[in-house]
Amino acid sequence: MTGPQFDLTVVVPVAERPIALDQLYHEFSRPLREAGYSFEFLFVAHPWARKLTAVLAALRAAGEPVRLIEVGQGGETTLLKVAAANVRSRILVTLPAYLQTEPAVLPELITRVREGADLAVAWRAQRRDSIVNRLQNRILHLFVGRLGGGRLHDVACGVRAMRTELVSDIPLYGDFARFLPLLALREGQTVEEVPTSVHRKAMQGRLYGPGIYLRRLIDVLGLFFLIKFTDKPLRFFGLVGASIALTGLFILLVVVVQRLTGTPLADRPILLLGVLLVTLGMQSIALGLIGEMIVHLSAPQQQRYRLRRSNSPARPDAA
Repeated sequence: MTGPQFDLTVVVPVAERPIALDQLYHEFSRPLREAGYSFEFLFVAHPWARKLTAVLAALRAAGEPVRLIEVGQGGETTLLKVAAANVRSRILVTLPAYLQTEPAVLPELITRVREGADLAVAWRAQRRDSIVNRLQNRILHLFVGRLGGGRLHDVACGVRAMRTELVSDIPLYGDFARFLPLLALREGQTVEEVPTSVHRKAMQGRLYGPGIYLRRLIDVLGLFFLIKFTDKPLRFFGLVGASIALTGLFILLVVVVQRLTGTPLADRPILLLGVLLVTLGMQSIALGLIGEMIVHLSAPQQQRYRLRRSNSPARPDAA
């Protein structure tokens, strides 16, 4: 890393419903200054957001520790990875470009990381916002809550502090940056939550288009597969394939019994359905077997665990 070193870098991906960035900077830098941290704000944005990022030039001219990186394409995950590769500190704080929590939570998040946590996440335990927002959050955690073993209460919150290396330690792609705490738990990282309240200006209810909800559902399904079945794909594809194939076999059995009792097979679409289901089921099982072979062949190059140093003294008889 080149340039001056800071205690922490605050990364702001300018992607979803951004507010005035100078307002965001002034509000969230205040508790960091009061806590005595040296810091910089790193805004990462696409070229289309230049009208929003133009205010950053005035902040830099005033001597504020602000930087801007433009990325040609990619989603929030890409913006985060680009930022992590260009930070000048060992602690990285992420902020969405809109208001989620009160700024006072930042020093506590940073303290948790300095004390040994790999990732500290703000938990909006004191919800004062719209019932629509709370309902959407509850539905999301209905799907993903069990994936974290019940240890996470606010996966969707983007206010986080972490070791800078964490972004490279976890395989991030697509839109999985929003599920970073779950992926960190899967990789054996230490994740802690810090209760806080919703920002006083984030009370308005938010509704998205059907396409957004559909993409979120697909992301959750992909996350479920990655966390539960990455090392055992045959269990997923085998279960799905066996269910489909058995349904097809049952249909074919009914058709055979009907044929033996005198019902002709001609003009029976259900016969084609049974054959189709058996074929799809066998293909799904075969896909699971191929996945198992890939996992088996790549297993020697993969490490699915993390080792932590033990502070306990070694035994005298240890070799």
